[in-house]
Amino acid sequence: MAVDYEELLKHYELQETIGAGGFAKVKLARHILTKEKVAVKIMDKETLGEDLPRVQTEIEAMKNLSHQHICRLYHVVETAQKIFIILEYCPGGELFDYIIAKDRLSEEEARIFFRQIVSAVAYVHSQGYAHRDLKPENLLIDEDHNLKLIDFGLCAKPKGGLDYHLKTCCGSPAYAAPELIQGKAYIGSEADIWSMGVLLYALLCGFLPFDDDNVMTLYKKIMRGKYNVPKWLSPTSVLVLNQMLQVDPKKRITVKHLLSHPWLIQDYNCPVDWNTRYPIGHLDEDCITELSVFFKRSKKSMSNLVTEWKYDRITAAYLLLLRKKNHGKPVRLFSCNEERSMPSTPLGELKRARCRSLKDSSEDNLRSLGKQKITSKKSENKENKKLNVKTDDHFVQPEAKTPVVKKSYEKKSLFNPKENADIHCKAMISCNKETPIKRDTNQLFSEELTATSFSPERRTRSLDMDLNQANGESSQKKKGAKVFGSLERGLDKMITMLTPSKRKKPFKDGPRRIKAQYNVTTTTMLNADEVLNEIILVLPTKRVDFVQKGYTLKCRTRSDFGKVTMQFELEICQLSKPEVIGIRRQRLKGDAWVYKRLVEDILSSSNV
Repeated sequence: MAVDYEELLKHYELQETIGAGGFAKVKLARHILTKEKVAVKIMDKETLGEDLPRVQTEIEAMKNLSHQHICRLYHVVETAQKIFIILEYCPGGELFDYIIAKDRLSEEEARIFFRQIVSAVAYVHSQGYAHRDLKPENLLIDEDHNLKLIDFGLCAKPKGGLDYHLKTCCGSPAYAAPELIQGKAYIGSEADIWSMGVLLYALLCGFLPFDDDNVMTLYKKIMRGKYNVPKWLSPTSVLVLNQMLQVDPKKRITVKHLLSHPWLIQDYNCPVDWNTRYPIGHLDEDCITELSVFFKRSKKSMSNLVTEWKYDRITAAYLLLLRKKNHGKPVRLFSCNEERSMPSTPLGELKRARCRSLKDSSEDNLRSLGKQKITSKKSENKENKKLNVKTDDHFVQPEAKTPVVKKSYEKKSLFNPKENADIHCKAMISCNKETPIKRDTNQLFSEELTATSFSPERRTRSLDMDLNQANGESSQKKKGAKVFGSLERGLDKMITMLTPSKRKKPFKDGPRRIKAQYNVTTTTMLNADEVLNEIILVLPTKRVDFVQKGYTLKCRTRSDFGKVTMQFELEICQLSKPEVIGIRRQRLKGDAWVYKRLVEDILSSSNV
């Protein structure tokens, strides 16, 4: 098991678990070179079994999709037993939790989010994909309060194009289109529109249009297409919902027409911009320069490596540097230069060993890529001095524009160069709320959609090829890997023993103090222990098993056959403003709407 984590731990520091599902566990981590937070999706191949192709589908789709409202893929690490997918970290959590915390969203806020959803789905469709599992649980909120679409494991890219009929019935029952549950052949993009209608209804109402504990009854409701229309919905909201939730897929509104729908352009005076702001053919010069200096390569050589888009350590370093730049942070990679200043203690020795291992690993990997010889430390110092005065001939001096090899560009880009430039320029058109756009946006979308549908895809290596290469490299470094693994484990144990735990400390005196968040329910009680005891008394009556860790209750429910159906956490917290006791809730596994009803039932029954 430890061997499977060795390659991952060379590049990332793992932290707490932030999510869990049937096939995967998600941990928060920190990228060592950039210090940026990432999410690491951890999957066991043996557990995946027949679902392994779904993971391969997800990885290939995310390699080909680059958009501001799609969660970004940084790195894929595969070992004999594990698959690690390193993704953009979205601290805001699921859109689902945001909905239930607010009961329902205002029409204005729902419009902001739904424009982003339409933008992402239109882009996905323009690249020939259908998502097929659109729901609030698969939309995350990032640190800027923007949505990011995730989970492409059920997506499809028909060889005959989006109009090609699909047969696989997949997705979540409550969001499934009528044609899917009837077992008919269906068009993926049309099924996505139905799911978006259910999603918009959930945003505006706080509950589902079609819902029932009995699956067959639920299916009958979906096939009838009849749902309640709450009195608070505006006429235009009712109209757009009706146009999406049409039982006959041919009568359903298309994403092309959604872009400029009156409900979506209200308060904006412009259609939804579906173009990507991250064209893959463009490289950032500052990021390439930093990578070139850090890895001791020429800028041209580093540009060539990045444009291969292998989603390895080089891709991750570039994309995370770009993220730093976009958030106003210095474009800088961190090394282990602090090694000398570490104390002469067992912990210090372990940390130094880790730094040396990381440094050696970097050099070995560069050799395997056919790089220049790494010079001695003495010559490195001389070259660094020369770099400071810009007289070093070893590095290629920065050019006016980042060099992009045309051959590689055509293979790796989602668009051909001319199309990419056109789309990038169109994406720059600002959405001015005061100045309406008078262009025929439907025609624009149609032309661009057709143009991009036939553009060549970027080639990506298969997981099998990556695995074979990883096995080949690991056999050469077997001895070093064992030493590294034991040092890693020793370091982790020492850190656990010697570093005071920030989470456990408050439990001696009281609950953890946090700021008010949307997934925290406030109480009228003033004593945290009383709140905790009230909930503990209620849980067994709701058939919920739990383990208590301080003021956190790790809860789960089981089916009649003993299978775990739901996992969630309830934590008693002290809120800073206002000074009240709160209950933080987090779903880890299970159906989102069943979880919603269960937690609401627990809190209402506990008299807190």
